[in-house]
Amino acid sequence: MKPASTLSIVVPAFNEAATIHRILDRVKAVELIGNLQKEILIINDCSTDDTEGAIDRYVRQNPDLNIRYHRHPQNLGKGAALHTGIRLATGEYLIIQDADLEYDPREYNELLQPILDGFADVVYGSRFQGSKPHRILFFWHTLGNKFLTTLSNAFNNLNLTDMETCYKLFRTRQLQSLVLREQRFGFEPEVTAKISRIPGIRIYEVGISYYGRTYQEGKKIGWRDGFRAIYCILKYGM
Repeated sequence: MKPASTLSIVVPAFNEAATIHRILDRVKAVELIGNLQKEILIINDCSTDDTEGAIDRYVRQNPDLNIRYHRHPQNLGKGAALHTGIRLATGEYLIIQDADLEYDPREYNELLQPILDGFADVVYGSRFQGSKPHRILFFWHTLGNKFLTTLSNAFNNLNLTDMETCYKLFRTRQLQSLVLREQRFGFEPEVTAKISRIPGIRIYEVGISYYGRTYQEGKKIGWRDGFRAIYCILKYGM
């Protein structure tokens, strides 16, 4: 019998003590299609709140859950946390999961399906297509996302609707073959540009739900990150 494959779930976390246990509960509850097992890699990017304590308590309360924990000795940024998680991943497939509650792990299987069916190598979860629920929040933030996606598409010859989405599912070895440099939110345009240049790569999109949060609720991305994203699209898309 062929051994079960594994989905590596990379969770970058910075000051998410209030929600980290809730998102881990949701990840734990998911039953993956294809008999896939779960490897959860939590990368604590030197949080200044009780994120580490919350993770430690959760691990002790769930000893059967395959959780691997790594803490950065200094705050390096979300992209750097993802680099660490990608490097440590051992699963055949890898998905990115933010530690907040904006994305629903119950939708992993919808992203996995095109890969397991043999059609895709990479699947993006789009917040801008499909009939799933989407929280109504910021006009300019949404407009900025669409502008960045269009600009990225133009440089990379793609037709994505949501380049900036958190939910990106990869074949792990393909992702690990890339040299990724962006330490913060520039990760999204950089990985999109570089993954699109792998010969024969098949990129798909599926619609997902989005339970966005406000800045008062802990959202971290800002206008400076938008300008950095433009820079990264130009830099890596040339």
